[in-house]
Parts: sequence; C-alpha cells; structure tokens
Amino acid sequence: MNRIMTVQDLSISIDTVWMLLAAMLVFFMQPGFAYCEAGFTRRKNTTNILFKNFVDFMLGSVLFWFVGFGFMFGSDGQGFIGMPNFGDLSFYHNANGLPTEGFLMFETVFCATSATIVSGAMAERTKFNMYVVYSFFISLIIYPVEGHWTWGGGWLCNAADGSFMMDTFGHAFHDFAGSTVVHSVGGVLALVGAIFLGPRLGKYRKDGKSNAIPGHSLTLASLGVFILWFGWFGFNPGSQLAASGQVNREAISHVFLTTNMAAACGGLATMFLTWLKYGKPSFSLTLNGILAGLVGITAGCDCVSVVGSIIIGCCCGIALPFAVEFIDQKLHIDDPVGASSVHWVNGVLGTLLTGLFSTSEGAFYGHGFGFFGAEAFGVLCVDAWAAACGIVLFWTIKHTVGLRVDKRVEEEGLDIYEHGESCYNG
Repeated sequence: MNRIMTVQDLSISIDTVWMLLAAMLVFFMQPGFAYCEAGFTRRKNTTNILFKNFVDFMLGSVLFWFVGFGFMFGSDGQGFIGMPNFGDLSFYHNANGLPTEGFLMFETVFCATSATIVSGAMAERTKFNMYVVYSFFISLIIYPVEGHWTWGGGWLCNAADGSFMMDTFGHAFHDFAGSTVVHSVGGVLALVGAIFLGPRLGKYRKDGKSNAIPGHSLTLASLGVFILWFGWFGFNPGSQLAASGQVNREAISHVFLTTNMAAACGGLATMFLTWLKYGKPSFSLTLNGILAGLVGITAGCDCVSVVGSIIIGCCCGIALPFAVEFIDQKLHIDDPVGASSVHWVNGVLGTLLTGLFSTSEGAFYGHGFGFFGAEAFGVLCVDAWAAACGIVLFWTIKHTVGLRVDKRVEEEGLDIYEHGESCYNG
C-alpha cells in the first residue's frame, strides 16, 4: 500500500512540475508579444508597447487570482458564469490531484495572453490609462466567462448525455489549448478596438488607398516570433496538464510535433505565397504566417494527425496575407501588427478545421459533420460574446473619457507624453 501511494505521489509531483514548467513557457510568451509588437511599430512608441505588455500580466495576475478564477471554474461549470472566489481558492479541487495554486498559475498565464493580443491592434494611438481600463475588464469578465463555458465545465464543453451540445450536435465543443478560447477572443477584441479607435494619422489617403507605415525593427519582431514559437511548446503540450505515464508522454510528444509542423508550414506557405504574389518573399508577413500556423493548430493539436497539422498550418499561412489585405485595404481597419488577422481569422479557421481533421471525430475521417457543427457553433457563441462585450466597452470609453490620444501626442510619440521616457536616447 505504501509503495502504491509513493508511486501515485511521484506521478502527481511529475505532473505538477510539468504543468509549472509549461506555465513558465507560456509566461515567456509575454516578452515575445512585446518584442513582436514593438518591432512592427515605430520607435517613438516602444516604451508604451513594452509597458502595456507588463500591465497585462501584472493586472491579470491579481484579477484572475481574486475573482477571475472563481468566475471561470466556480459553480461546477453550471450557469452563465461561476461564482467569484475573492482570493479564496478552497472551492476548487483538481480531479487529478494537481495543486490548486499551481493550476491557478497555469490558467493565469493564458488569461494574460488573451488580454495582450489586443495591444498590437490598438498600438500607437491609445491612451495608456484607457488601455489599463479595458485590460482590466478582459481579465475580470470577458475571458473568464467564455472560459467558464469552454474549459470550466460549462455548457459548450458538457459532453454528458442529455446536455445541450450532445442533444444538438452529438459532440461537445473542443478547443484543446485555445485557438478560440484565447486567440480568437483576443483577435475579436483587437478588431473591435481598432474599429472604435480609428486608423493612425496618415494611414489612409483621401482616395482610400492604404499607406504602409513600416515598423522600426524587424530584428525585434523576429526575436519576438522566435520567443512565441518557443513559448507555444508550453502553451499546447502543457495543456495536457500531465507528463507521467505512457498515455501522457505520448500525448505531449504528439502535440509538440503537430504544433511545430503547423508553425513551420504556416511560415512556408506565407513565404511562397508572397513570393508568387509580390515577386519577393515578405519577411514580415512570413513572421505572421508562422504565428498563424501556431494559432490555427492550437485547437486540435491533440487530435489531428501530423499530416493534418501540416494541412492546417498551410491553410492558415495562405489565409494570413489575404486577411491582412482585406482588413487593411477593403475594410480600412488599421491593425499595425496584424493581430486580428493572425489571432481572430486563424483562431476561427483552426477551430473549424479541427472539426474536419480530428482523427477521432472529424468529418474527413468518416465521422459526419456533427463535430464540425459543434466547433462552428462554439466559435460563433464565444466570438459573439467577445464582440458584444468589446462593443459595449470601447463605445463607453470612447464616448465618455475618450479612447485616443491627442493628435500632437500621436505625431510626436506616446513614449514621452504618456510616460516621460523613451527606449531610445541619443
């Protein structure tokens, strides 16, 4: 008996270390986002960009611990939203014996990721104090509510007999690591925020043509993407939440491989497409193509084959340049880093493709279109929630205290006017 208990305890300890290691990797994605966004924007706003990425994690850590964790995982998944925990974690007991505080940290870094996606789309013209306000509401309400539906045992992921999803589609919504739950939500909020904010000065000519506003450092941007690629190996494999035993070690190995293949093929697809389309391969778009592949595979990295991950990566890499062009040139929405194209478009696309390429439930493997319907319905519900909240939030800010900095501040840079210091001196 003692030996059995010792083996069980060792197994839980190994799983705990794996979970916390994965949380560290996901946390390391914060500087990845920071460098990527800073590189794709102008040097006069670099301090502002970096500062916002710190704010996301600092604010999100406190809010998610205090009430967000309860909103997401309280009430045993029942209802529209869980119960606020007000810093008390005793309500939660992990079914696999993982420490609650460790699980809280793992979920916190995901919450911070969803909030930080919005930063890039609204860069170079947003008031810093208003950024703090909407980051507050993303971490407090918007993310925890839809997280409750999908990962907190809520109605979208309820696979019990007689549940709404099972009665309607015969399947529950599946998003293994957050193509929709994290990335699509962040991308929707980024798009809505950019619409309410309006384009940067000089972005569009009187005839409606788009002017390119190059970022100040592709070096920083590429470093950011490398860091994000690295951090994604915690984001996706870490969502298994266990490493001990044959099933878990094979699962995380498979997710590592599918994640990497989608990223590589997403980048390659964008590179060759831009080469054909523009006559030269675009490095900046290829960087976003890598991220598009990563975002797309995140929903189904556990349940698609390696070939499936390659196809998903290629689809997302091909979709990326067209999404960027459409949002910029047709819709005239100014998204300096392409956050809405990367995270919203490919978050949706990747989740839908999971409904087709899942080896256990997908339509292309002879299982019918019920699972695809569940995936499409889940995306629709989650994104509608994010969009509705974003519209209310940004409309309220814009028509009360104001969302955008003054013209002079935007022209001369947010760093000095908003923070009194610059990243580059001399």
